[in-house]
Amino acid sequence: MEKYNGYFREPFYYETDQMGIIHHSNYIRWFEEARVALLEHLNFSYQKIEKQGIIIPVLEVSCQYKEMIRYGDRLRIQPIIANYTGSRLDFSYEIYGLDDQRLRTTGTSKHCFLLAKNQRLTKLSRNYPELDHLFQAYAKLEEGNI
Repeated sequence: MEKYNGYFREPFYYETDQMGIIHHSNYIRWFEEARVALLEHLNFSYQKIEKQGIIIPVLEVSCQYKEMIRYGDRLRIQPIIANYTGSRLDFSYEIYGLDDQRLRTTGTSKHCFLLAKNQRLTKLSRNYPELDHLFQAYAKLEEGNI
């Protein structure tokens, strides 16, 4: 298993406000794009997860703006599995400018795993061991334990 090197992105003009600065609402979308890309990297896409009858709602999201991001900036968004319990999955995010390597934004999102058929909380180790193993292994990789 290989560590994910980040989601690379350039802002679109429509994502800016009148001052040419990225509107604050777009950062949450970028976190989701990076999270989806990480799952693709792990060969376990959202689509594959949902086909197995699991949904992953967002329970909480936060964003801390360190420096403004403008149209024309090139970015690397690093999603990190911060915590995995088997029924919950927390991510942290770091957005860096590619040209200057400066940290521009940080954030978090918290999620849980529900069975789609009844929207009840599920523990992946019990019902979806392949996915549980994947998240456990990747979380350890990010901690530097593998």
